[in-house]
Amino acid sequence: MTDSASGRAGLVIVAFNRPGVLHQLTGVIARHNGDIHSVSIIDEVAPDTRVYFELDLPGSAQELAGDLAKLEVVRSADVVETLEKIYGKRIIIIGGGAQVGQVALGAIAEADRHNIRGEHISIDTIPLVGEETLAAAVRAVRRLPRVRALVLAGSLMGGDIETAVREVRSQGTLVISLNMAGSVPEACDLVVTDPVQAGVMAVMAVADTAKFSISRLRRRVF
Repeated sequence: MTDSASGRAGLVIVAFNRPGVLHQLTGVIARHNGDIHSVSIIDEVAPDTRVYFELDLPGSAQELAGDLAKLEVVRSADVVETLEKIYGKRIIIIGGGAQVGQVALGAIAEADRHNIRGEHISIDTIPLVGEETLAAAVRAVRRLPRVRALVLAGSLMGGDIETAVREVRSQGTLVISLNMAGSVPEACDLVVTDPVQAGVMAVMAVADTAKFSISRLRRRVF
């Protein structure tokens, strides 16, 4: 299936697990003028591997799948709905378990309100502790597809975590923090004291169906 609004298609390909397979797959996609947006290896169960492509395609996704299926290394090629269409924008919540849970409570409730009206927003959470672990998680957010906002939920964050926050913000990711001890709040776009409200505001900030805009706020701490 191709998203008619954007020309974006999803493809799941089952192929033999051997060197050079991706090269052959992308060669066929290039001949169809496909612009690969993301690619991931879903799983590997010998002797096969399942690969998911999300790409912008000017022509027929079914024709592309048919040509891919003709490759000797391919067992099957199926057109599927894109993850962009199904799961949409992602909000990542990282930090201490109790705070993460409360932020998620607000985010999920608010996302449900917007998704009913046609939005597609999903919420991902991971409870973590430790400066090194948290800093690595913040930087890794930029490697995740479809992420629009990061919420840091904890009681104390600073040091290299602050550096990581500034890095991901400079690359275009919105970062919201709870009002906590440490230097991280100083590096974020928005600081919210109440964790439930932080989750709500994160969703409102990325939803096309909301009129809320962080750039229009006169203050940054709530």
